[in-house]
Amino acid sequence: MVSWERNRGSLQEKFQLLRSATNSHAQNETSIITDASKYIQNLKKKVERFKEDTAAEQSSSEPTDPTTPMVKVETLEKGFMIKVFSGENQPGMLVSVLEAFEDMGLDVLEARVSCTDSFSLHAMGVKNEDEERMDAEAVKQAVTDAISSWGETNVPPFL
Repeated sequence: MVSWERNRGSLQEKFQLLRSATNSHAQNETSIITDASKYIQNLKKKVERFKEDTAAEQSSSEPTDPTTPMVKVETLEKGFMIKVFSGENQPGMLVSVLEAFEDMGLDVLEARVSCTDSFSLHAMGVKNEDEERMDAEAVKQAVTDAISSWGETNVPPFL
């Protein structure tokens, strides 16, 4: 008898955890399970939308010319998320992009860079306190200009 009551108490505790995890206001167990099922279905839909959005973004963000870098800038609460992708690794491009950040007065808080076969940079930058207001388009243009000017001065000689 004591074991059954302990199991029942444990089951009730698990229902309460399920209820709070799914933000359910249901009182009986059947309704809690129904709400949890709906919650799981909504999560599945969100995952599918996220996968579709990611796939669409990847297919549209890959440049047709692998040597032409793609620059995307998103505005964050206190800065910018800068993404640069080139299908071909080009030595020295990272230095050029980081110099552009410095020239704009952006401090890099976090960055991920891959320079194996392709070039990929994801950086989070914030404005210096004393810098004037800037928008995502200005940051994108500055990074694009830095890459363009780097490319013009670093064209490999023809053999």
